[in-house]
Parts: sequence; C-alpha cells; structure tokens
Amino acid sequence: MAGERSGDDIVSEYLGQNPELAQWVDTFRTYCETNKQWVARREFILRNMEAFPTVKVGVPSSSLDRLLSLSMVWVNHVFLGCSYPQAVMDKITEMGEGIVVQDAPVHKTMKEIMTRGKQSAAESDADSCAKRAKLGPNELDGRPAGRTNARAVTQKSGPPPQAPAEQQPFFNRLYKAVAWKLVSAGGFGPNLDHFEILRSCVESCKQTLSCVFVPLKDITGLPAGRTQKEGHVCEIRCQTVYMGTGYGRDESAARAMASKEALKVFQGRKVTVKICRRRYKGKDVEDLMLLDEQPRSQGFPPALSYPFQAEQLEDGSS
Repeated sequence: MAGERSGDDIVSEYLGQNPELAQWVDTFRTYCETNKQWVARREFILRNMEAFPTVKVGVPSSSLDRLLSLSMVWVNHVFLGCSYPQAVMDKITEMGEGIVVQDAPVHKTMKEIMTRGKQSAAESDADSCAKRAKLGPNELDGRPAGRTNARAVTQKSGPPPQAPAEQQPFFNRLYKAVAWKLVSAGGFGPNLDHFEILRSCVESCKQTLSCVFVPLKDITGLPAGRTQKEGHVCEIRCQTVYMGTGYGRDESAARAMASKEALKVFQGRKVTVKICRRRYKGKDVEDLMLLDEQPRSQGFPPALSYPFQAEQLEDGSS
C-alpha cells in the first residue's frame, strides 16, 4: 500500500475507476450486513478474484459461488466469532491476510467461556456461603423465624414482550450462515440434507436445535377426513423460537421434513422473530415464531411443545 492510505481508500479508488465492477460487486451485499461488515467482505472478494480465474464480472459460476461462500465464512468469523473446521479456518485466514478491519470485535473461545463460567459459579458459591455464615440461625434465606409460610404466585405463561427483540440478533446471524451454506450447496432444493444444513449453521452460531417428536396417533384435532395414523410429527425450535413442523414415516423422516420447512423461511430477504397466537393442547397460546416476509393464507400448525409454561414462584410473605 502506498503511503498511509487504508485498504478501504484503495478499494474505493479502484472501484471508482471501474464502475461496472463496482455495480456488480455491490449486488452481493446481504440485507442484514452493516457498512463495516460489507466494506471488509467486499475487499476480501476483490482481493481474491484472481485466485478464481473463471470468475467473470456479471457471469454466474460455481467458482463465484465458492468465493462468495468463503467471503461470508470469513466475515462471520471476524465479526461474529463463528468457528468452522480447521481446514476452512486455515483457508480463510490465508485469503484474508493483509485485510485490516478497524476496531474488529474480540471473541472469546468456547474454552474461555466455559472456564469463566466455572470461575463465576465458584465465586457465587463462595459469596453465598459467606453470607450464610453472617446470618443467625433464625435469619437464613433473609427471613426471620416464624415467617416460613410460602404463598404460590403464578406468573402469566407466554414469552415476555421483549423476547423478539432479544432473539432477533441471533437469527440475523443465522440468516447469513444459512444463506451462504445454501449458496455453497448449489441453492435450496429437495435433494439436500436439510437437517444437516440447519444443524451445522446453528452450531456455527454457537447454539443447538431442539427437536420434539410426537406419534401422529397421539395428536388431537386432526382434520376429520384424515385416516392415516402411522408416522411421527417433529417440531424444531432454537432458543425457544419455533422454526418448523414436519411429518414422516419415522422420527428421522419427520425431522428432515421439519428442517426443510424451517429452511424455507430463510429464502426471503430477511427473517423476523414475532409473538403469534397458535394452538397448544387445545388452547390458544402466545408463542415465539420465526417468520419470513410472505403473507400467510392459513394458520400455524399446533405446537407440540411450549417452553413458556406458567411458573410457580414462592412469595415469602406470611
């Protein structure tokens, strides 16, 4: 680089001299990408185009798909802390060499997180023991003797109002991971291993899927004309957010169909977490749902699980 100019300045100057290239490369920016993330990924793409000689401006190709997939893997690692197999990590590290990201976030490894969690638990236990040692025999738990009658207080079931806003950032990250996973797989289609794609994307964002299976014969409220009672139904959630339901002859087939339905949501320009009403065990409940931008012509399938049951709390007053 000449003088003190940054990589961003050089890229901007280069694109200014090549407007056709600038217009073409900007079509690869995703809906949820911030300016900072896009500027870094754009530089990654431009720096590595020469390593993919079959990539031509304005011409789709498998080499272009691979370059774009690697660019998203790199930016997910740099900005979101996502991890991938070591061979992939080595590849993107080599391809990203020389790209300077100002004020790049620092991410803790899972080992560091687990170590810190154990330290916090130990510190909490030590504090609790110290507090109990200071209390008299009649003052344990902060209550004087004679005030041990507990009154059950029931919290309203359902997700808290702030839940969609709290969950949205994670699903924005997952949207990017799924989008580029599908690009590298050649696009969404019936012949993919839908569960494996969904599982790997969720785990790359450091979360896990939750699958619930129910035999079809145990589900009430099916349409009167439905006579088939064999098979299973699977419901998939992540972080308590409902993602999809599927039916199959066995649990594996039901899970595959539920994963396919979940991946369909990621085909639009964005995904949104919302609180919606649906049926659960014959009652209307509020549930957290992952939705696309398409209007729904029919209601949601009944829930097979409900992680927002009313909780019984103890009121310390007598």
